[in-house]
Amino acid sequence: MIEAAAVAALLHQFDAEDDGEAAKSKELVLELLARSPEPFSRRQFNPGHITCTGLALSPARDRILLVLHRRLQRWLLPGGHVEPDDPLIGDAGRREVVEETGAILRADASPLLVGVDVHGIPPRRDEPFHLHHDLIFRFEAASDAFHISEEVREVAWCSVAEFDRYQLPCSIRRSYARALASVRN
Repeated sequence: MIEAAAVAALLHQFDAEDDGEAAKSKELVLELLARSPEPFSRRQFNPGHITCTGLALSPARDRILLVLHRRLQRWLLPGGHVEPDDPLIGDAGRREVVEETGAILRADASPLLVGVDVHGIPPRRDEPFHLHHDLIFRFEAASDAFHISEEVREVAWCSVAEFDRYQLPCSIRRSYARALASVRN
């Protein structure tokens, strides 16, 4: 079971540098962890809940894996809700990448927090509008192979030159830059 204190400690180590949006999101996630009895519960809508996303780098580290989100109809990183059997917070991001894309991720590369993004989720029949307090973890793919799951419409590898074509939000672009910087160090 994931401990809120462990996630808070991880967030305190995350340096948003000059990324004001990530810094504000970090503050919001820390507040959620400090004040909510169930920050990981997908049924907690006010103020929302923590989700995890995986930024999977290609083996050459020149592309990232994207999914065409079925509900939102946008190209995004694979990700989703934290499950009760996820042992560590980074494992939730890893599980989501594998479930949605079938990608084989390197086991020798630990998940690294490279972004934080709090964003709104539109209402639907059984859920009101709420916030996803999203933690973005870097992973490294062992190959270019993937498959499309029932959870997504399409899967694609995306280079930096294609970021505009896929209309990627700034949070993904900045997380990619941090992911690249982390593997170079």
